[in-house]
Amino acid sequence: MSKSLRLRFIIAAIAAASLLHSCDVFENGEAETGTLRLHFSEMSYEVTKATSEIPDTSEFILMVTDSGGRTVYEGKYGDSPEKLMVSAGTYNISARSGVFSTPAFSSPLYGDDQCVTVRQGDVADVMLTCSQMNSGVRLKTDEAFLKAFPDGSLFLVSDDGQLMYSYSEKRTAYFNPGNVSLVLKETSANTTLFTRPLSAREILTITVSVPNVSGSGGISIQLDTARNHTGETVTIGGDPASGKGGDRSTALNVSEAAGSAGATGVWVYGYIVGGDLSSSSVSFIPPFKSETNLAIASRTSVSEKSSCLSVQLPQGAIRNALNLVSNPSNLKRKLWVKGDIVAAYYGIPGIKNIKEYYIE
Repeated sequence: MSKSLRLRFIIAAIAAASLLHSCDVFENGEAETGTLRLHFSEMSYEVTKATSEIPDTSEFILMVTDSGGRTVYEGKYGDSPEKLMVSAGTYNISARSGVFSTPAFSSPLYGDDQCVTVRQGDVADVMLTCSQMNSGVRLKTDEAFLKAFPDGSLFLVSDDGQLMYSYSEKRTAYFNPGNVSLVLKETSANTTLFTRPLSAREILTITVSVPNVSGSGGISIQLDTARNHTGETVTIGGDPASGKGGDRSTALNVSEAAGSAGATGVWVYGYIVGGDLSSSSVSFIPPFKSETNLAIASRTSVSEKSSCLSVQLPQGAIRNALNLVSNPSNLKRKLWVKGDIVAAYYGIPGIKNIKEYYIE
């Protein structure tokens, strides 16, 4: 074999080996991936009796990071993909209803933190809960205290900051879990009246008074344990017979509606994600051709029919206002509809006989 021929043979062998190695890396890379699916369990929230507003989980800030701290996803939960293709490994998941760092009035924070392992070739389903993560304090000042300290000011103080709690204040002051002190500030001095550690979901009511006993002095602090609530479960959605879905404020979400076939005259909400339904498919990409139906889902990124609820649009004003042919800008908007839930409409649970709607 000539020298030039041997050289060409060696080069070809090296190239083939390199190609084979690169294919192995690609195939192994494919095999070493898994799927991460995140969902909110919107059937219940861990809140307190001091809180009445239930947040919209689609607006939660979602962050998924790997074991090395690298961000896989950061953004609104409602905009997150249904499936995250990730490398096999451990992932930290954080969901928050907002940002809370310093004390603030009327600012409950909700969320969840989970750590999950995604195995090679497997699907890891993570069900996120919605728990109140900060704590709060309510102050009550009786008339005797107001007369004794007319020029004083009450402050609630934590390591993260302080809030002035005026004598007429009725709102709940929220803090990160930890020590919170009640301080009376006067012209001559500051007096710490009370210090107590607070845990997540705890709302503590404190009554500040002056003993009304002749010859006694000082300030009295009374804890109202009947108002100290932690971890109360509030169920939303679910059985329409219980009043859920009776108005727009208690509307069923998509997953709840899917399990409530037979309910009539109930409110359901979701995001418009598509249309042109058939027995086998849903179109998620414009332009659309059918004016008679919609598909709604729990988040705007949904792209699988099985995750949707079908919506029949009755002829008239409702169809004219909601159909995606005439109103393409309705795609991804949040929709509430009132109607009857059926077990199947175009092969998936749906809602028909719509009488009212609201879109934002």
